[in-house]
Amino acid sequence: MPRIVASAIVLIGSFALGQTPDKSLTFEVASIKPAAQQPMGRMMTGMRGGPGTRDPGQVTFTNISLAFLIARAYDVKNFQVSGPSWMDGEHFDITAKVPKGATEAQFHAMLQNLLADRFKLVIHKEKKQVPIYALLVAKGGPKLKESPEAATAEAGEPKEPPPPPPGSSAMGRDGLPKPQEVGKDGFPKPPAGARGMMMMFNGNRFRMQASHVPIAQLVDMLSMQLGRPVIDETGLKGQYDITMEFSPEGLAMMRGMPMPMGPPPGAVAGGDGGRDGGHEAESGPTIFSAVQEQLGLKLESRKGPVDLIVVDSMERTPTEN
Repeated sequence: MPRIVASAIVLIGSFALGQTPDKSLTFEVASIKPAAQQPMGRMMTGMRGGPGTRDPGQVTFTNISLAFLIARAYDVKNFQVSGPSWMDGEHFDITAKVPKGATEAQFHAMLQNLLADRFKLVIHKEKKQVPIYALLVAKGGPKLKESPEAATAEAGEPKEPPPPPPGSSAMGRDGLPKPQEVGKDGFPKPPAGARGMMMMFNGNRFRMQASHVPIAQLVDMLSMQLGRPVIDETGLKGQYDITMEFSPEGLAMMRGMPMPMGPPPGAVAGGDGGRDGGHEAESGPTIFSAVQEQLGLKLESRKGPVDLIVVDSMERTPTEN
């Protein structure tokens, strides 16, 4: 994803927005099936494989919404996709074989062609002035912890977490992922040695935990949670270990990424739900307060032009495999 830079114009996903895909670029094989209903407390959604990963010859989308898939195809943020609300509710499992040597740009074109062929997607592009946020260093300076591995990390490391050790399995007998171990605070414990950014929810608050990530990844997370573009004006260039906890109240839903917005099975939510009651204390600070108090940064509201993908028409059910 191209990094959003601070300037008079916000440029997002400019490559995909500026070109028409080559119709000859297609997956060798592609299977699309409606996603199975997810069991309570065991939500699984995501994408693995494709160009730039350890499995470039195959891509797998699990429980992915059409809105998220369009954003991935056009290399834009979720809030840049405008269309009917049902796109967020239609979820699919997709497995596709990627031709050998395909580039990231060609992969995007293949996804666009897949959507046009199987879902009859028709879009147009437009620019719109929208509210945005700028991420700045707050008074007193940043409170971020620089990763101890930042100085020795090798370039070109895998984009995905390492596979489980030999003899271990992340899958249960029912074919679904084994539930993660939960700590005393109600949050799932991240896998040992995990890198990158993880979002966890304990029924009252979110925890964002990141290891060895640049500020650009924090910006992406904030954009997704707030439903607005966020531009980086911190000037911070390092790799950081970040932990931040905040309330889910007032956040934009992550389009196409279902989040469990209630307590997990067996949990008891505290408070009476009022702003001055126990619920606020349980759920934690707002994301704006958390950014400033926990990270030493701040979000400043502005306006700027953003490129949009507007869905003109699309079928809810794909053509047969």
